[in-house]
Amino acid sequence: MDCLAPEVPQNAELALPELDLSEPPLGSDRRAFMMRSALATAIVALTGRPLVAFAQSPAIDPVVNVGVDPNLDVVRRSKGPVMTLIDEFYKVGPGPSSSHTIGPMRITYDFYQRASKLPAAQLDQATALRVNLFGSLSATGKGHGTERAALAGLIGMEPATTDPAFLDGLAADPTQTFKVKLGSKEIPVSLADVIYDETKGDFHHPNTMRVALLAGDKPLLEQEYYSVGGGFIEWEGYVPPKKNPPKYPYSTMAEALAHAERDNLTLAQLMMANETAISGRSEAEINAFLDKIIGAMRATVKTGLEAPTAVLPGPIKLKTKAGDVYKNALKQESPARRGIGVVSAAALAGSEENARGHLVITAPTGGSAGVMPAIVYSLGPDGAKVSDEKIREALLAAGLVGYLCKHNATLSAAEGGCQAEIGVASAMGAAALGQAHDTSNLVMANGAGAALEHHLGMTCDPVAGFVQIPCIERCAFGAVKAWTGFLMAQNEIPANRRVDLDTVIEAMALTAKEMNSKYKETSEGGMAVSLVLC
Repeated sequence: MDCLAPEVPQNAELALPELDLSEPPLGSDRRAFMMRSALATAIVALTGRPLVAFAQSPAIDPVVNVGVDPNLDVVRRSKGPVMTLIDEFYKVGPGPSSSHTIGPMRITYDFYQRASKLPAAQLDQATALRVNLFGSLSATGKGHGTERAALAGLIGMEPATTDPAFLDGLAADPTQTFKVKLGSKEIPVSLADVIYDETKGDFHHPNTMRVALLAGDKPLLEQEYYSVGGGFIEWEGYVPPKKNPPKYPYSTMAEALAHAERDNLTLAQLMMANETAISGRSEAEINAFLDKIIGAMRATVKTGLEAPTAVLPGPIKLKTKAGDVYKNALKQESPARRGIGVVSAAALAGSEENARGHLVITAPTGGSAGVMPAIVYSLGPDGAKVSDEKIREALLAAGLVGYLCKHNATLSAAEGGCQAEIGVASAMGAAALGQAHDTSNLVMANGAGAALEHHLGMTCDPVAGFVQIPCIERCAFGAVKAWTGFLMAQNEIPANRRVDLDTVIEAMALTAKEMNSKYKETSEGGMAVSLVLC
């Protein structure tokens, strides 16, 4: 008899083990977990003998690099009222990523300013500058041009005023050397001084950088920084600047809606009241800034639509198509099909400009930089012909939604996948459309919630680390979903909506926490693995 065969009485029935209905451990591969469980159960059923290790050893959580240091201000701030300001949120800078391009440039520019203030005796000892990139910045930074952005900041350039041609020149000739003047000392720097370091480790944030001014091997000044999403940055020991209290303190959409209902305000009016109270600036100053953002959004769409079909930078060899989609959309006889085509083309245009490394607007991020410009374009002279005043109000309402997502979840794909970028941008777009069309505050909130809900779980898996596939087309879908969310909310009975925005944001935060790190802007899973580049 086979030594593995059990001795079972004739006609006896095998006792099947009870089903294990527990959830797989956090971060595990669900399909592999189920296959292993099924195989083990089959062995038990066929042999009649239990697998001791399988029966008695509880599953443990795998090590998944999803942690964010609770001491970071971006985390601590979630425990109080929203204090973000509109000029902190909408930023102009070079693409293709707010966290991997604009953030690193802001970081090295900040370090450059700090170093320039050192005593002359220390600066006289300086011999070199060094930048180390960690985590997601190291894993996908080459596709985002992180090293070029970091070098630009190190030599004194700021995102909003950097000529993209300078970054293109670095890509064309990576051997260039520049002189950084610190006091009377000139220190040579090049791309070789930006080091792609460890991708895995116990970092305070997935987007960690360390910048140092050196005297030989001895650090004269060293600082650890974090690019926390949407172009926002922090550093070790960061203390946020003191701000005035908001007129209407809120940390949830429910609280904002309650304030607005009590004082008979629109969400845009509530936002303006808080902006003036916190910043101390006038409404005219805030409107002037919003006009600049509207102009920049229109410009990025116009430039992208007018650009000839070409191949985007990088190994994917992806051809642009915004212009083709736009021209063919205009030929559609059906207004609905024409409208969807034009919105999609505008989003593609903004996202292709981002992929080129040209100047874009974080709304909320570089990876989602096609969504809100497409919404603004669809509301303007070439679309719904809404006044600029209404579009300013739309940007304020959109900002409120973005603030809440930042406050209670994340805007960083390295923390939460693409749901935190395209999903948030789509939610912002739905709220903007509601405000521009003078709908009720509840319709705006419902539209934003619907748009975000149907991006939950979206992974960030950029092919080859470049913000092209699937990022560019996702902007088009995000813009169309913003319209879908708005129209659904406008045409339903608002009070009947079962899922509110706050619940969806909480779900996004939970999903972000539990999402496998392969799908958090590391190019280690999903489309980044399945698409083979020849």
